[in-house]
Amino acid sequence: MDQDAFRQTYREVNEIYCAFEKSVLTNACSCSQAERFCIAEREGVHCRNERKQARCLGWLESLREQARFALRSDEDRRLLPHGKAIRLQVGGLRGLIQVLTPDTEPGKSIEDVDALLVEAERRFGTLNAVPYSEIMRAVAAYKVRKRARRQR
Repeated sequence: MDQDAFRQTYREVNEIYCAFEKSVLTNACSCSQAERFCIAEREGVHCRNERKQARCLGWLESLREQARFALRSDEDRRLLPHGKAIRLQVGGLRGLIQVLTPDTEPGKSIEDVDALLVEAERRFGTLNAVPYSEIMRAVAAYKVRKRARRQR
């Protein structure tokens, strides 16, 4: 399947895409609202709830706005490079876990993005009231796993 045909089919099949697709596909997190699907041996992630997708997109947009310095990104590009997108998603969620439960260390994988954001809304009233300065430490500290070098 050529790339253009794949993109068109992907958009048709995945109307409510998962905002955390990159992190879900790398097994850095999971979500009770996420559903995986395959197209031509490629995997994608679909969100089951349009309202919750909008909340996740809003959270990531706010997080991205706050993280410009931590990501060393001053450009207004719509799409972040893969490594920066993963740092923002996973680092932001880990930072949120640390804000919500300061005595616990986040595990390797975040169990449920939806439950985490619901808890943050319950605790702070709105995701805009979350203490982003504390979360930015986790975004800045998160290291994306390096690719293994190929043996010759």
